[in-house]
Parts: sequence; structure tokens; C-alpha cells
Amino acid sequence: MNPNQTICLCRVCGSDANYIFDGEVLGKYVVKYYECNECGYIQTEEPYWLEHAYRQSITPSDTGIMLRNQYNARLVLATLYILNNLDGSIVDYAGGYGILVRLLRDYGVDALWSDRYSKNLLASGFEYASGPAHLVTAFEAFEHFIEPSQELKSLLKISPNVLLSTELVANQTPAHDAWWYYGSEHGQHIGFFRTKTLEKMAAQNGKKLITDGRSYHLFTDQDVDLWKWRVTRKLVSFMPGLISRRLKSKVWSDHLHFSEKDVRTKMDANDDTSF
Repeated sequence: MNPNQTICLCRVCGSDANYIFDGEVLGKYVVKYYECNECGYIQTEEPYWLEHAYRQSITPSDTGIMLRNQYNARLVLATLYILNNLDGSIVDYAGGYGILVRLLRDYGVDALWSDRYSKNLLASGFEYASGPAHLVTAFEAFEHFIEPSQELKSLLKISPNVLLSTELVANQTPAHDAWWYYGSEHGQHIGFFRTKTLEKMAAQNGKKLITDGRSYHLFTDQDVDLWKWRVTRKLVSFMPGLISRRLKSKVWSDHLHFSEKDVRTKMDANDDTSF
């Protein structure tokens, strides 16, 4: 990229994006940031530093990872309930170490893991391979994507419902040193959304957008009542049993699945050595 370039194309809608400021990333890279005139998306220049940024897929500064996954598990319960698919399957895209998938399966949700860049440490054996699902989740993922519009199209091929989280940019664009979500210490956040950015993405795909206006956003075909979604979320966040009691936990059935698999593996090994 031309170091003096003041305009580039928005990676969400293709309109002109104007240079707004430079920001230091990972303590060594001076990165240009651009803001779209049409949809309000803020993006970095082409992210040439990502190999350095992803030496660790989960950054040490992500100290909220456990608390966030506990909340997200309850949010998924509420969303499945609102979508009338409480017994539906979900795919957790960019699922990290598998924390959310394991929590959801503990509640009784048929959850599967997917992540191109992280090891599945806690939900091994429950990887998504192919096929449709009732809901795809992508928590704290879209700010990492180089081509967020294309990523959303891919997820909508798996499910007509996509639930994601990403912090929205304020109407007045914060300076690089005035907003923690730019993530300058880890360099993994390369795109930042406003409500109108998400509305543009919904329109591109013929979907409805339901958003809390801050962090959580649902793309769907269904007529979801925002007030009902918010109330259900609040209830489930404090009393997850209101919904999870309608499900049967998969803790024991998952245990039996692997126990039986281990027995079969040992039997096959014994058969191989008996000759």
C-alpha cells in the first residue's frame, strides 16, 4: 500500500474509505486506519503484521475469556429459545479452545466446534464437518476478519441465523489511544463496526438485523422481537435453569461416547496383537 494513500475501498461495502489516523500496533508497526463514508466501517490498511499477531491464537490480555464464555452460553440458550429451536444444533465458528461448545453441551445443546487457527482443547470429538445447523455463533471474531462480508455469507450457508459479538464504534470515532477495542497490544483487531455497517451487511444478504446496539447482534430471517430477546437474555443470564431444564445435559452421554470409543480402540488393538 502507498504510504501516502488517503483513500481505499471499504472491505464491507466497497465504497470509498478515508484515512483518519495512524496507530501503533504490537509496539512496532505504524498502521493506517480508514473510515468508510457509506457504512461507517473502520478498517486498518492491509494487515501485513498478522503472522506476528497470531503467534498465540488467544492473547494473554484476554483475561475475560472465561466470564465471557459463561455469559455467551446463556445468551445462546436465550437465542435458541426465541428462535423456537431450543433443541436445534449450533456451530461455534472461531470457537477457540472449545470452551463455549463444552459449556453448551453441558447444558444440553447440540453444539459443535470450528476454528481454523486454534486447537480444540475442551470439546475434542465434537468438531463441525459439514451440513446445516439451526444457529451459527461467532463471538469476538468479526473484528479479526479481513473480509467480513464474505465471512458472513459463508456462515449463512450453514445456517439462516448467525449470532455474533463485536463492540460497536461510537458515533464520534475515538482516537487510537482512546478505545481499548482497537487492540493495539495484540494486533488482531483489524475492522470495527457500527450499527449501520451491520445493517448494510444484513441488506446484502436479505436478512433482518437484531442488535442490542452495543455488543451482540443477530442476523436472521425471523421476526424476532428485540424487547423479548433482551428480556429473555436478562432472565437467562441470572437463571439459566429457566430454559436449560427443558434440555438434557450431554455431560454423561458425551462421557459414555468416549468411554465406549476407548473400549473399542483397545479391543481392536488387542485383536491386532493376537496373531
